[in-house]
Amino acid sequence: MNARRHILLTLVIAGCASTPPEDPDDVCEIFVEKPKWYRAVDASYRWWGIRPSTLMAVTHKESSYVPDARPPRRKFLMIFPGRRPSSAYGYAQATDETWSDYLRDRGRRFADRDDFDDAVDFIGWYLNRASRDLSIPRSNVQHLYLAYHEGMAGYRRGGWKGNQWLRNAAARVSAKAAIYETQLKTCQSRLPKRRWWRR
Repeated sequence: MNARRHILLTLVIAGCASTPPEDPDDVCEIFVEKPKWYRAVDASYRWWGIRPSTLMAVTHKESSYVPDARPPRRKFLMIFPGRRPSSAYGYAQATDETWSDYLRDRGRRFADRDDFDDAVDFIGWYLNRASRDLSIPRSNVQHLYLAYHEGMAGYRRGGWKGNQWLRNAAARVSAKAAIYETQLKTCQSRLPKRRWWRR
């Protein structure tokens, strides 16, 4: 009997676990597969003014939609796993410090980095701050991502200007957002209708 209960509990947990979408390159298919994600992205957009295509492109780049993503560990003596390069975690790859700032600012003590709703709200919150504090247009996805990756102070210092790898990565995020934006225009009628109580 205990073995049966254990198997049942394992199946329930596995069923509740969030998995990456089957086709991460098609935002329409993502939202059809995961309508709750669409509602979360729509809510973040209406609150922070960051377009759904941008929110999804940043999430795709940061975690490939893996809920418990972390940076790979560095190697110790080229063999043993060492420390991770940062405390980044979850869909948004938010660090401990920045996540704490978000929780205080939003008053959301129980938000989790491995919860898609919370992560996409965090991304909207951060990109809105970057747009406001760094005077980056919301349409400039490349520079919004540079600020997201480098942090506000890092973006101001401008070290990214000499980092070709990072500039290429930001360009890819911008290109992904453009693709997602085009896709969204073809599938709005298939997406879940907005609930009246959502902003």
